[in-house]
Amino acid sequence: TEIYTLSLHDALRSALAIGLAVVVVVIIIGLTMYLAPDDLAKCSSPGSGECATADAIVAVSGGDTDARTDEAIRLYKQQWSSLLIMSGAAADKTGLSNAEAMKRRALSQGVPDRHIIIEDHSETTKQNAVEVKSVITARKMKRIILVTSGYHMQRARSEFAAQVPGVKVLSHPVSRDKHWGDLWWLTPWGWWLAVGELIKIGLFTIGGTR
Repeated sequence: TEIYTLSLHDALRSALAIGLAVVVVVIIIGLTMYLAPDDLAKCSSPGSGECATADAIVAVSGGDTDARTDEAIRLYKQQWSSLLIMSGAAADKTGLSNAEAMKRRALSQGVPDRHIIIEDHSETTKQNAVEVKSVITARKMKRIILVTSGYHMQRARSEFAAQVPGVKVLSHPVSRDKHWGDLWWLTPWGWWLAVGELIKIGLFTIGGTR
C-alpha cells in the first residue's frame, strides 16, 4: 500500500509538472502571436487579394531602429510599395532625427530620395500615427504596410488603425532584432517588453495614455 501511495503521488506530481509546462507553452505561443501579428506571413511576394501591394510602407523608429528600417527597405525592394515613410523624432535633440537617419540608411541601400518621406516630430507610438496620418490623408492612401519590432506590432497597428479608420493597416513585424526574437521568453528583458506592451495595450483600449 505504501509503495502504491508513493507511486500515486509521483504520478500526480508528474501530471502537475506536465500541466504547468503546457500552460507556460500556451502562454508563450499566445503572447507571441498576439503581440506580433503578421499580415504578410502567407505572402511570399506581392500579388492579389490580401497579398496586394500597398500605397506605402511605414517604418516607425524606436528599439532596434536599424532592423526596422532594413525590413522596410527589404519590402520596398520586393516591390510591396514604391514609397517609404520613415517616422520618428531624434532621441538626441542635438543630432539627426531618427527619421532622417532612417532615410540616409535607405539611400545608402539604393532607395531613391523621391521614394522616401520622413516625419521627424513624433516621440511616441500615438504621435507616429497622428503625424503620419497627414501624409496618408493628403495622398488619399487606402492601404499601408506598418513595420516595427515584434513586441511593438500589436499596439502600433492599433494606434494607426484608430487614426486612419478608412485605411487598411497591414502589420509586418521584424522577425528578429537585438531586443526581440523567437526565444524572447528566455530572458527577463523579453518578459519586461511583453508585459509592458500588454499594459500599454490595456491603457490604449480604455483610452488612457500610450
